[in-house]
Amino acid sequence: MSASFWLDRTPRSEKKIFDVVIVGAGITGLSTAYWLEKEDPNLKVAIVEKSRVSFGASGRNAGFVTCGSVEHFNRMINKHGLDQAVEIWKFSETNLRLIEQEIVGNSHKELEFENAGAFSLAAQDNEFAELKKVSEIMTGLKIPTEIVDADGISKRLGATGFVGGIKYLGDSSTNPVKLLEKMREKIKAPIFESVEAYKIDTLPDGTKILKTDAGDFETSMVVLALNGYSANLHPYFKDKIFPTRGQCLMTEPVPRFMEGPCYANFYLDYFRQIPTGELLIGGFRQIEKETEVGYSDHVTDVIQSSLHNFVVTYLPKLAHAKVTHRWGGVMGFAKDGEPMVGSIPEDPSIFFAGGYTGHGIGLAFNTAKTLVDLIFGREVPRWISARRFQ
Repeated sequence: MSASFWLDRTPRSEKKIFDVVIVGAGITGLSTAYWLEKEDPNLKVAIVEKSRVSFGASGRNAGFVTCGSVEHFNRMINKHGLDQAVEIWKFSETNLRLIEQEIVGNSHKELEFENAGAFSLAAQDNEFAELKKVSEIMTGLKIPTEIVDADGISKRLGATGFVGGIKYLGDSSTNPVKLLEKMREKIKAPIFESVEAYKIDTLPDGTKILKTDAGDFETSMVVLALNGYSANLHPYFKDKIFPTRGQCLMTEPVPRFMEGPCYANFYLDYFRQIPTGELLIGGFRQIEKETEVGYSDHVTDVIQSSLHNFVVTYLPKLAHAKVTHRWGGVMGFAKDGEPMVGSIPEDPSIFFAGGYTGHGIGLAFNTAKTLVDLIFGREVPRWISARRFQ
């Protein structure tokens, strides 16, 4: 985020004054506005967006509304301990419940919101053994899963080359752009699209001035909802949230045959057949991990070829389907893989949320609610507080 000298000297309209200005109109920004207005309907909230609503990762993801985190549950236990692993999982379950309760309502078909669960597939016996252990642990904690053998994978998903897998029964999927459009209908905050913020100044009385290429916004509080782009506006995030590119491919539609969304290769690759029959597949960043960083959303031949080869090899019903779309998106990977909420230590009137590490739709709505709890002085869990880095 930067400002040309020429644009900075361009005549501006009169100053815009709000109680809270949110930077970023993805799922975090819209969710934060939603929970702020629900907390206090009299708050004057505005959202500033350099492009348009859902233009970043919120409109470039695969639409998985999955529970958990970036790793399988057994690895979450190894990393965080059992109690915290359960807490993180329950947090994501609450995220899904709140999205359905507060946003989706009776609009499941309109938003292409499906509660079909999600599969995690194993291509090798050792991976399947680990997944079965995951299912055993989760069943003991009353988190519903199902073990599926190779024949079941073939019949229910049309996928070959897998020795088995497990199904997380509580997961969902959606059209992420339609979900955000519905969210936009439910908030009254004006959204200033095609307006780029590039600096935050502070007046002697503490008032914040958000500098943008369309004039100044005066406010008591700024909320940064930029996820992967956070470090572009404030250096605090340079060692906490890292911009990481993800790539996707989509084929032409074929008659639906897939029971639900799928993960493979320990969550690194993912695919689903959307309600209209197209296959969406993403991932494979691990084969170009060193280059899949930064703020560019371009696609690369190596990863796109790998995505298509996966379809041809493992999904025979789509082997001859035409590729219609290829795209990339910039995610925000957190230092420890978990999302964070907080305020800038030296400027506590600048709040933020982000760092979903590829699971924004599955975490952001409840994360924004947690951020609003923090703003209003309520205690938030240590695992999601940015204070864990201090």
